[in-house]
Amino acid sequence: MTYGTPAAEPSAQVPVCPRHPDRPSYVSCQRCGRPACPECQRAAAVGFQCVDCVNEAKRTTPAARTVYGGAVASGRPVVTYAIIALCALLFVLQWVLPGNAVYRTLAYASVYATPEYGVFQPWRMLTSAFLHSQGFLLHIVLNMYTLWIFGQALEPLLGRIRFLAVYLLSAIGGSVGYLLLTPILPEGGPVGLVGASGAIFGLFGAMLVVQRHRGGETRQLWVLIAINGVIGFMVPQIAWQAHLGGFITGALCAAAIAYAPRGPRRNILQAGGLALVMVLLAVASWYRVLIAA
Repeated sequence: MTYGTPAAEPSAQVPVCPRHPDRPSYVSCQRCGRPACPECQRAAAVGFQCVDCVNEAKRTTPAARTVYGGAVASGRPVVTYAIIALCALLFVLQWVLPGNAVYRTLAYASVYATPEYGVFQPWRMLTSAFLHSQGFLLHIVLNMYTLWIFGQALEPLLGRIRFLAVYLLSAIGGSVGYLLLTPILPEGGPVGLVGASGAIFGLFGAMLVVQRHRGGETRQLWVLIAINGVIGFMVPQIAWQAHLGGFITGALCAAAIAYAPRGPRRNILQAGGLALVMVLLAVASWYRVLIAA
């Protein structure tokens, strides 16, 4: 028996990362089986997945939605906090800037909606909702506290974009209510309107509609609305007209969102409903200015 020279065994091929061919990798993706270097590895429920499979899963997996179709946003209600921060910033600027400049630039009075008087500035219907009375610290404190309470409840339910739309439209609705129910040029001259109360009452109306739609208890909410409504009539410097306008607007916005039928067109129907509310506010304002001309 003779023995020949043993044949050389072929060397095993070293696996490399497809995205980085110069990097050997002995960890395989649990989904596609390809090697993945540490930079391309993403932790999964079991083992690791490559970054390509993770991105593909994100594209093909439907985004989580709230009960009313908004995108689910975990964590803190950032829209609510942003509104509070903006109101606080403007309140500080009211004290810092000379000549009452912030109030003169952003406050609203009915005359600002009337082109006939040469001061047509309808954007003040919105900007005034971010200002508060300088001489009454409790004004901004109570409004921001209420916004914090209701924002934490409504923003996760509606989604950030829908919540912001309800808030902004309610703020405008408060100014429209003031325009409809007060003289454009009252005795003693135009009266400035500031404060987030109209928007806050809009959140009251929105919460009421949402609670009824979900079959929740609304008795305590009605009590809260009644107490705040009575205070608006009892204190002379509180514009109950803005409260009423904001409340109605917020309720209409929430109804447009909550009662839109589920389906692929729900987002379009909700957007159309909110747009319709905005059109109604514009038409009501135009009519009030028309009959006052």
